[in-house]
Amino acid sequence: QVQLVESGGGFVQAGGSLRLSCAASGRTFSTLALGWFRQSPGKGREFVAAISRSGGPTYYADSVKGRFTIPRDNAKNTQYLQMSSLKPEDTAVYYCAANPFLSSTLEFDYWGQGTQVTVSS
Repeated sequence: QVQLVESGGGFVQAGGSLRLSCAASGRTFSTLALGWFRQSPGKGREFVAAISRSGGPTYYADSVKGRFTIPRDNAKNTQYLQMSSLKPEDTAVYYCAANPFLSSTLEFDYWGQGTQVTVSS
């Protein structure tokens, strides 16, 4: 069983930056594909970014492309979501996710509890 714990959420002004972290345990970290999703009030969960097990291919939603990156540190069993040029519409609860492989449908078996990000205008 994989456990994921997010941290790093908070309040930030529009145009600012924030880095979310997701610590994983329960499985060899390098064997996990990783992702980030978000959910804002009244909306369904939305894909944000994903990275393969190798750390090579990365994928981003159009809404965050060029502003967010999804590095991973296998030595620290941690993935990150580096967010910059934040906009009020980025306000949401952000969830990290993990799966033994990165599927074409971006389905993940393991989920963190979520961390709130609020961007003020």
